[in-house]
Amino acid sequence: MGNNTYTVVSPLMGTFYRASDPDGPPLVEEGQSVAAGEVVCIIESMKIFTEIKTEKAGTVKAVLLDNEDMVMKDQAVIEIETE
Repeated sequence: MGNNTYTVVSPLMGTFYRASDPDGPPLVEEGQSVAAGEVVCIIESMKIFTEIKTEKAGTVKAVLLDNEDMVMKDQAVIEIETE
């Protein structure tokens, strides 16, 4: 990773969701611009849904998981090329 890449990591173990509801569009796509504080995915753990936000603005470089994949605590989920 270069110096301009920020990695969003999961703060908890659970299930990774790209959208806020099953029939909704993904919250972010590769190539999309995001603002600091924007929700980029959801992690569900023990029936509690946690919105994961990016701390830095930039362009989504890669979504590292598929929808409904299991995710571990501190696992990288999204890479953002910072501005």
